[in-house]
Amino acid sequence: MQEFLKGKFNAVIILVVLGAFVAGVHVGASNVPAIDKVLLANKETEVSTEADFSPFWEVWNTINEKYPKADKITDQEKIYGAISGLVNSLNDPYSVFFSPEEAKSFEAEISGNFTGVGMEVAIKDKVLTVIAPLKDTPAYRANIKPGDKILKIDDTVTSGLSIEDAIKLIRGEKGTTVVLTIFREKNKDPIEIKIVRDTINVPTLDTELRKDGIFVIKLYSFSANSNRLFRNAIKDFANAKTDKLLLDLRGNPGGYLNSAVDISSWFLPAGKIIVTEDYGEDRDTEIFRSRGYNVFNDKLKFVILINGGSASASEIVAGAMQDHGRAKLVGSKSFGKGSVQEAIKITSDTILKITVAKWLTPNGNLIEEKGLTPDYEVEITKNDIEENKDPQQEKAVELLLNWK
Repeated sequence: MQEFLKGKFNAVIILVVLGAFVAGVHVGASNVPAIDKVLLANKETEVSTEADFSPFWEVWNTINEKYPKADKITDQEKIYGAISGLVNSLNDPYSVFFSPEEAKSFEAEISGNFTGVGMEVAIKDKVLTVIAPLKDTPAYRANIKPGDKILKIDDTVTSGLSIEDAIKLIRGEKGTTVVLTIFREKNKDPIEIKIVRDTINVPTLDTELRKDGIFVIKLYSFSANSNRLFRNAIKDFANAKTDKLLLDLRGNPGGYLNSAVDISSWFLPAGKIIVTEDYGEDRDTEIFRSRGYNVFNDKLKFVILINGGSASASEIVAGAMQDHGRAKLVGSKSFGKGSVQEAIKITSDTILKITVAKWLTPNGNLIEEKGLTPDYEVEITKNDIEENKDPQQEKAVELLLNWK
């Protein structure tokens, strides 16, 4: 599943790439076939550039003349490949161009129902890394862990692969198998994990009232319907007649920004900053503030669990609660996914997903790469896992039962 926080896409047509090709006609090679000049000249653009496009057209023509299977590749497919190369020049793993087939898969993924193994991945320190497996998915059942580094997908080495290329290899038809070669911290050697692909239905939320009076909300993703489900969970919490709330965001890779703002608004007065989007020097920052549901008084005992699988929208909520002193964070450092992507309709069947900003917590702290540091850092060891222990939850329970 890909990270996506501002809705499916903005209805904006961007003609930068097509404009570049038009500029190529005017600036570059005189050998461009006349039919290409006609097709490209019909595209409107406001873009101008002094870049030399002659190498592009020289390569284009050389492919047509020399490549044995050039007639098997349409001109449109070449254009899509060129656009992908343009986006790759940004050296940003989260910016990607989706061809029509890829756009369909992307939209299916955003809808929360797709075929695959069920895990969020990202490029971290130039290595393909698991943010988190989703609950009750093939990846989850195969014991994939947050922080696992994927070295190979079947026989393909992942170094140099983009996230989208990796996802293409990991995905596949229901019932087929993919073999991931994983390097896991504290293991001496890489391990191979076979996963049978299945239809993935993204889980959202579970609740539990413990015997000790602690109400637990386990939020698995910030999906389109998480606002409604969280509102119902808050009602159940209020009906439970307890003041001890534990929000578990471990392994939650994020989701919709709107959901993060809405959920944070239950705990903050109207107008309080939840997150800031920093667009750099060329555009003013955008501040997202609490909608002021704020149904809890200062007597609320509130702890949030995070770990290396808590990313993006999870970090927005946890960061806002930490900065405003509304909750205590327990666990391990979060993933550090603090960049904002917008999905833009380029044509009726293609999409550009591009990084447009960085997230800052209310105190101005950068989330990207740094992540959030819990108030109480608690690691889960290999022995803890083998003995089915959860020291992070145990610490959270301890804090809630002995709240001062």
